[in-house]
Amino acid sequence: MAASLNISLQDQLDRITQNTRALVQPERLAVSEKATENLFNTGIEALILKAGAQAPAFTLEDALTRKPVSSVDLLALAPLVVSFFRGRWDPYCVTELEAWRDLHSDLRKSGALFIAISPQTTRQNGFTLEQYGLPYPLLSDPGATLAEQFGIAHTIPQDLRRYYQSILINIPFNNAGLSYHNATEASWRLPLPAVFVIDSSNTIVFSEAHADFRVRPEPVDIFSALEI
Repeated sequence: MAASLNISLQDQLDRITQNTRALVQPERLAVSEKATENLFNTGIEALILKAGAQAPAFTLEDALTRKPVSSVDLLALAPLVVSFFRGRWDPYCVTELEAWRDLHSDLRKSGALFIAISPQTTRQNGFTLEQYGLPYPLLSDPGATLAEQFGIAHTIPQDLRRYYQSILINIPFNNAGLSYHNATEASWRLPLPAVFVIDSSNTIVFSEAHADFRVRPEPVDIFSALEI
């Protein structure tokens, strides 16, 4: 097993949080903190598909081949580890994608396939794939439609939209190629960062997502789920 499996992903993410708090003005951070609290208070975590549920079938465009990829076809080959991420603009997501890049050969040896899904356009997913040297498929989920079926989609509220604009993160462009002026509500949709393990019978055997985007499941727990 790769040495990186012994490194806590959450510890790496916590360091990002510590660095952010040291560099960003408290009043600006407070906007993001409040939005996270409000999202948790919606009860969204209770809607997340749990272990034992049937996974929604999907067909989404792959960033590398620009061709549709079907979950039915993938599951005919091997169990699936499905990671939903917010976008290439999120350092927490990038750190998680890199962790799975480093563990990819071990995951393949375990007999599973890994895919990552975001609401980004295929073009943006392609940039992500190239920039970080990712060896697994990145699939585009426009408007977080599939994320909605997994119970993890939400719409960014107005105050947080203004915050992202103030720090030059253009989510409508990233998700739909739109400007702030012609952005649709769908272009402001995001998934909770989440990981689902789906077995060959299309049953979810592992499910973890959090309203707090700074918290992610540990890869070691996903590997344990694949041994069930």
